[in-house]
Amino acid sequence: MNRPRIRWHIVVFLAPAVLVYTAVMIFPLFNTLRLALFTEVDQTRVYVGLQNFRTLFFDPIWSEQFWNALGNNFWFFLVHMLVQNPIGIALAALLSHPSLRFAALYRSAIFIPTILSFVIVGFAWKLILSPIWGIAPSMLDAVGLKSLFAPWLGKEEYALTTLALISVWQFVGIPMMLIYAALLTIPEEILEAGEIDGITGASAFWKIKLPLILPSIGIISILTFVGNFNAFDLIYASQGALAGPDFSTDILGTFMYRTFFGFQLQLGDPHMGSAIAGAMFAIILVGVCIYLFGIQTRMRRYQM
Repeated sequence: MNRPRIRWHIVVFLAPAVLVYTAVMIFPLFNTLRLALFTEVDQTRVYVGLQNFRTLFFDPIWSEQFWNALGNNFWFFLVHMLVQNPIGIALAALLSHPSLRFAALYRSAIFIPTILSFVIVGFAWKLILSPIWGIAPSMLDAVGLKSLFAPWLGKEEYALTTLALISVWQFVGIPMMLIYAALLTIPEEILEAGEIDGITGASAFWKIKLPLILPSIGIISILTFVGNFNAFDLIYASQGALAGPDFSTDILGTFMYRTFFGFQLQLGDPHMGSAIAGAMFAIILVGVCIYLFGIQTRMRRYQM
């Protein structure tokens, strides 16, 4: 009996990528989780097991900040799921229509913000929405809606939602392009068969196209979840590390940054910062597993 040959060329080609990924991702991840199991006493590292996690979840000083950041993160994610992804799907459906003129120009215009720097986006929108020198008040005044203007980034009840909508504006091009690509892969024979049965226009999208792109929508949902629970740049660029006003825009990323590196009068604590990072990793891992299980269950029901 001949033993299967080892395809060494596959190993050779994969080895560089695996080594680089291990060096910049896997090793730092496990080192961060290891660091969360220690603390520093009199400049000496001491093993404390899960004590840092217990402090994070149950100590009043730490838990209040953690649960506030976690709740803000969930709201940040929810806005993207309910606003960004549906708009991306709608734009993809419109831009994939064969009779639409200048579709390529529209796609490029919508996708361009995704390649902009977070610092540029955060600073630009902070200037636009400023009640002192921003253009938003004058633009609303020009259409008779100046009474609706408020310092949205300066009010606790509006700041996080405003930043989430800014993020939606920046990244709506990603779900749009992914869904657009999925729509282009639908065979013309299926659409023509639907036309013979009288399924055209919007009805064709809901009854034919949407069920066929559900796997792509599931992938986009996972990417949205992971991306939003790793968010940091936009909040930091527009509101700073303190995520004001009064921590109303504080998310896990900014909370971890302040804890790990310190900010102003707060001293950095790498061990507690690593505990926050470990909690973020666990939340993302559990969330992705739940998403995958839910998508698999829905696909099985649909196929039945």
